[in-house]
Amino acid sequence: MQRQGSIGGNAAIRIRVTGSVLLVAHLAFVAWLTLRPLDVPWVMPPNLHPFAGIRADLALGRPEAVHRIGEGVGLLAPLGVLLPMAHGRLWAFPFASFVRTVAAGALVSAGILLLQTGVPGRVPDVDSLLLNTVGVALAHLAVVPAARSWLRRRSERREGAAVRQEEAVQGRTPTFPRVGIAP
Repeated sequence: MQRQGSIGGNAAIRIRVTGSVLLVAHLAFVAWLTLRPLDVPWVMPPNLHPFAGIRADLALGRPEAVHRIGEGVGLLAPLGVLLPMAHGRLWAFPFASFVRTVAAGALVSAGILLLQTGVPGRVPDVDSLLLNTVGVALAHLAVVPAARSWLRRRSERREGAAVRQEEAVQGRTPTFPRVGIAP
């Protein structure tokens, strides 16, 4: 029986370690991509009005808008899968897992946004916070419930096979007829 809703055994350790390593690698890549200084002749003012940048991207035309909005959605989208993978819970409530993952993604995005205020050439944009959070949510919804369901079915099949194998080795438990208690 599994405890604390986590995956048990060597597979669990491999999944958690793989998820943790990929999570650290992805966050390092995102930090390098978003926090390195840019050498630009001028800088736009910060965008603190929600959806103003998205509207401006849409005004540029469909291909450019899809590219820019796709970059915002895709930047932190892997966190939607890597955070639950690093945590390693197989029997988690879907809504609670979704809320935890999206909240963590929003906090990472907000941290990047705050750190960008001190980087030369980088301008904070509230729309990037929104798009990054949407990307985390979409990736989580697209992958995690199906993956957990598949892993649960696989785990149940293995547990059932282990029980049947144990019965074959030890045999069935003998049963005794009930005997009344002597006066």
